[in-house]
Amino acid sequence: MDTMNLLFLVMAFLLFASVLASRVSARLGMPLLLAFLGVGMLAGEEGIGGITFDNFVGAAVVSQLALAVILLDGGLRTRFATFRIALKPAAVLASWGVLASVALLGVFVTLLLDVGWKWGLLMGAIVGSTDAAAVFSLLRNSGVRLNARIQATLELESGINDPMAILLVTIFISLLTQPEQTTAFSTIGMLVRQLGLGVLFGLGSGKIMALLLARIRLAEGLYALLVASGGVLVFALCNLSGGSGFLAVYLAGVMVGNVRNSSTEHVLNVMDGLAWLSQAAMFLVLGLLVTPSRLWEQWHLALAVAGFLILVARPLAVYSSIKWFKYSRREIAYISWVGLRGAVPVTLAIMPLMSGVENARLLFDVAFAVVILSLLIQGTTIPVLAQKMNMVLPPKPEPLDSRELWLDKKLSVTMQAFRVEKGSDAEKSHPYAMTRDARFSGSRLFTLVRKGQTVHVDFTTQMQPDDIAWYLLPEQLGDDFALQFAGGSQTHDELSFYGEFEVKPDVKIGDLAFAYGLKTDEADAGSTLADKFREHFGGVSVAGDRLNFGGVRITVKDLDEQGYIRSLGLKMSKEEEGGS
Repeated sequence: MDTMNLLFLVMAFLLFASVLASRVSARLGMPLLLAFLGVGMLAGEEGIGGITFDNFVGAAVVSQLALAVILLDGGLRTRFATFRIALKPAAVLASWGVLASVALLGVFVTLLLDVGWKWGLLMGAIVGSTDAAAVFSLLRNSGVRLNARIQATLELESGINDPMAILLVTIFISLLTQPEQTTAFSTIGMLVRQLGLGVLFGLGSGKIMALLLARIRLAEGLYALLVASGGVLVFALCNLSGGSGFLAVYLAGVMVGNVRNSSTEHVLNVMDGLAWLSQAAMFLVLGLLVTPSRLWEQWHLALAVAGFLILVARPLAVYSSIKWFKYSRREIAYISWVGLRGAVPVTLAIMPLMSGVENARLLFDVAFAVVILSLLIQGTTIPVLAQKMNMVLPPKPEPLDSRELWLDKKLSVTMQAFRVEKGSDAEKSHPYAMTRDARFSGSRLFTLVRKGQTVHVDFTTQMQPDDIAWYLLPEQLGDDFALQFAGGSQTHDELSFYGEFEVKPDVKIGDLAFAYGLKTDEADAGSTLADKFREHFGGVSVAGDRLNFGGVRITVKDLDEQGYIRSLGLKMSKEEEGGS
């Protein structure tokens, strides 16, 4: 009994310390995943905890289970619109991009260590794919608002590139251990089976779980348990069938998350905590598994591999993958930089150890060191580099908080809160004046909060800075409604980014050229700005997309619910890349 309680004590303390360390990590601008990893290493055999842990099989089990939960949560938060925006480039990155990274890095490792090409390519395959846990966590907690196309590309790539990485690792392990049984036919068959079954299991099981959630009535806390257990069930069944469980569980999450009802709202709230618990547990176990002195012995090799991967292999792979999709050079460079490595490479590095590959421990140590370097170098610079490269969109006015009240299984009302900023239209206005616009007809004030107390609203009430007004308001109108509460600094940021003038998407390019004395092709004169953006960006535009006409830069400012451009910003500037 004492042994059991001691185990509980150690596990709980490590998780508790990891969560507290995450606050320090955030203040220092370091990825939170490093905090969990650091606590695990400190508790390990060469740290202050002195815990000896070398169970690679157990670590692989924990890592795969945790990754399944993380991918499920990532899928639940991925909208169908994300696929519409970036599926094609993300799919190329997840296939050709991984192959190119593995090939380049494999050749580099083969020449650097003077080893066989199979071993070198195995090293490349282990660290060749980006990691969903790292990308989801760091992008969504970076504190910057990226162009939706860039964020969607990075998140989709990390969510769907695991099958290719696992396939390549499996192939090169087989070539090293059972070369006579590894043929081109078996390799192609494995790829088709992995992807085909992954998509089939993911879409089918996701649809079934979405139907169950819509029809079955459970206690609130059980909905998330149903989805989490169902996701792990799909993951395991797909793997046993020879498919990609990672792809299946991600797609299952996508199917469930895009069906809105009272059950899915409960799921999202609980799954966020489960995903954080999974990340903490996974990186804690991996931190316990590693031996820091062994990493230090290989630091020069790891630095060379990480440097080549970050500065050469990843940029070339990204450029060759998405240069055809109208990304600017700055966007390609940023996508290249945010090629984060995390738990997936470490998990893949365990496979050679379990398969008896020669020098497998060196593969593991180098892969682990590359992950740490990736999180330290790339992870800590995501927001800074986005600012430096002018990739950050101005903060968008949005509700301070939102609460959905479900009146029935499929009927809900949304309460949204808005903080009154100094210098905003809402300041010194009556709360009901905000709902007079025809777009907000039917919206109603719920309550007004001032200094922690509700305010009785009468005909003389005027809102003051820092008041919080709660309105019953359709969710999709929240951002437009929030414009009335945004202060002067918000306006300044938008003017600096979008320009001082606003133009409509139906303005003809010829009329714009005449008004501003621009030089344009005669063939474009009869086209509207919306036509030109559709042509240039393949029919799908997002806020922040830019085109240049002579000395004028046109930027997409706002879109409607259907994804059509609603307004554009015009700014006088020098010709920039990405223009037409």
